[in-house]
Amino acid sequence: MSSPTPRRRPSPAVYRRRRLVALVLALIVVGAIVAGIWVVVAQPWRGNAAETSAVTPSPSVSKSVEASPSASAASQAPAEEDAPDEDAAADDAVAADGAPACNAGDVTVEGSTSQESYGSDQNPEFSLTLTNTGDADCTINVGTSAQSFTVTSGSDTWWRSTDCQAKPSDMIVTLAAGQTVSSAETLSWDRTRSSVDTCDSGDRPRAPGSGASYHLAVEIGGIAANGTTQFFLN
Repeated sequence: MSSPTPRRRPSPAVYRRRRLVALVLALIVVGAIVAGIWVVVAQPWRGNAAETSAVTPSPSVSKSVEASPSASAASQAPAEEDAPDEDAAADDAVAADGAPACNAGDVTVEGSTSQESYGSDQNPEFSLTLTNTGDADCTINVGTSAQSFTVTSGSDTWWRSTDCQAKPSDMIVTLAAGQTVSSAETLSWDRTRSSVDTCDSGDRPRAPGSGASYHLAVEIGGIAANGTTQFFLN
């Protein structure tokens, strides 16, 4: 029998390659562990960012009354906090308490229509707005007894809100300096000619349409609007 061939020992170069491979594998494992620890420990903000933004309160918004441009800055400041809406009813104002009566020089009145032109099946809707342009609070009667809406066409008066008014009432209120208030509800005109003698009549003359022009004049508390508001009936 022949004797077994002795195994050859790997050369030093082979040992070096094996050590290099083992070292590389070890570095890969260690690198993966370190990377995992960095993701968990060094970057906690990734999970918290959404939570932080979710609980951040939004800025609060306060309602304010739009003051007249001529009102002073001092009179505008208190109106911005807990003030009524611009469209709030005049009867929501605080009752008069020692303030002087409003005069025409300190209050502006403006009438408005819900539309500029009305179809044959539409009734015009009217409202009014008053603004205290003075520097001090003043009192004014804003009750139905002090309100007047008048519709004219040329020199012809077609309708007055006071002709057939039922149970007019007074309401004295304080209008703060710079404050603007508007009627809470519109007043409708049935497109017929009014008269104190025809309030219960069912055949009052109907206002012409076909693009006819009409003008609305308003007054409240003895103070009339500076001009009229034009509208058209079809």
